[in-house]
Amino acid sequence: MKVISVRENPERKNEAIEYFQSNWKSVLPKIYEDSINHCINATNPLPQWYLLEKDDEVIGCAGLIPNDFISRMDLYPWVCAVFIEQKHRGNAYSSLLIKKAKVDAKESGFENLYLCTDHIGFYEKYGFKYIGQGYHPWNEESRIYKLEL
Repeated sequence: MKVISVRENPERKNEAIEYFQSNWKSVLPKIYEDSINHCINATNPLPQWYLLEKDDEVIGCAGLIPNDFISRMDLYPWVCAVFIEQKHRGNAYSSLLIKKAKVDAKESGFENLYLCTDHIGFYEKYGFKYIGQGYHPWNEESRIYKLEL
């Protein structure tokens, strides 16, 4: 198992763009493309984008971003777009992506990590604590979780 940082491995950029776009179809395609393209030479620590590879096959992804389209702009950074291929779920592989995001966030001087989701009980296994609701621009709301680093 290997977590690949696109920033640290820019040659994987196009593969990452395609993977995120194919697994998060609800997000406008240009959003991932633009963010991933610009993360490589960014002077700021965010955004970061990750691929999870097993036996030379990409089986998951996640991001570390300043805001996940949520009303709580006072909170950052956010883990986003955590995804594991269906056939690989149930093995705690997402914990590897979260761990890399935690390391990068802490090394960048952040004290907390946030995420928004509708999943209840999943991220708590990794130390996230529910702190309230947040609101998206498309008139939906999500649960907000915080992890102290």
